Amino acid sequence: MSGRTLEAYLHEFTESSGAVDANVAQTIRLFAEAAVRMRLAINDGALGDAFSAVREAAHAHGDEQKELDVFADELFLDAARRARVSFYASEELAHPVALDRSSEIAIAIDPLDGSSNIDTNVSIGTIFSILPSKGDEAATFSQPGSAQLAAGFFVYGPQLAFALTLGRGTSVFVYSARLEAFVEAYPQMSIQETAQEFAVNMSNYRHWDEAVRHYVNDCLKGVDGPREKEFNMRWIASMVADTYRILIRGGVFLYPGDCREGYSAGRLRLVYEANPIAMLVEQAGGKATDGTSRVLDITPKGLHQRSPLVFGSSREVEKVALYLSGSSGT
Repeated sequence: MSGRTLEAYLHEFTESSGAVDANVAQTIRLFAEAAVRMRLAINDGALGDAFSAVREAAHAHGDEQKELDVFADELFLDAARRARVSFYASEELAHPVALDRSSEIAIAIDPLDGSSNIDTNVSIGTIFSILPSKGDEAATFSQPGSAQLAAGFFVYGPQLAFALTLGRGTSVFVYSARLEAFVEAYPQMSIQETAQEFAVNMSNYRHWDEAVRHYVNDCLKGVDGPREKEFNMRWIASMVADTYRILIRGGVFLYPGDCREGYSAGRLRLVYEANPIAMLVEQAGGKATDGTSRVLDITPKGLHQRSPLVFGSSREVEKVALYLSGSSGT
């Protein structure tokens, strides 16, 4: 087996750095340990107590909350507490949790992305963002994504995989049960510039703006249409799985806003979903926008703020922006 272990990678990162980078590295170590425990809980499947049970209460923002969501949140909250993080902001919680106000870093996290797939044995994951702490919750989580110190996600799929950026490129690690360690499988990822796959929830077609429908229609026309090439469509309803595929073989992901009540700004949360994914994608040479503008430049107005999201192969993301800005893109 070739490749550095995650521990060696983090050691190299902190070798000549200061206390903040050391705190970032320690948080990532503890999150990696939590992800291994999470994978074991998921592997219990329907035999586990927390696997498919649904809580009567929903998230503060209305999504159904399963027991496994809560288990994941408590697991990563404990890791953040041991890592001496200042604030922990989660999709599962209405407000951030203050942990160690003297710490210079904070966490924003979606502890269990794609939880609608839990019962059907489809890949799910954990997405996190590490931000500089500004001393209070409001200031810390109103920073644009460009302020992130690190970002990553775990995929609990056929492999336990970990995509990570420390602002120096994006690498993918895979967990080795034999070594009991994450090993770098794909160093310095580079997303191909062009795409022939798009990921979008076609069931929302009737709710989209005309520009979004126009883009998708032109993709579906294939080689005989204005795009003059064949496209495949992929949609997993688990953003970590869709992102992982795009990191490995290119493509574009779209979750636009639509005309449904509460969906004018899309469904995905800016602070702990769109921002970390955008950082990972950009560090791998791709692009991430809200359709037309760079995601990492957006200043959040609230922890659970939603944002449209388009990311992946740079030229295709640019092509989507042309359609949404009023050009046919052809």
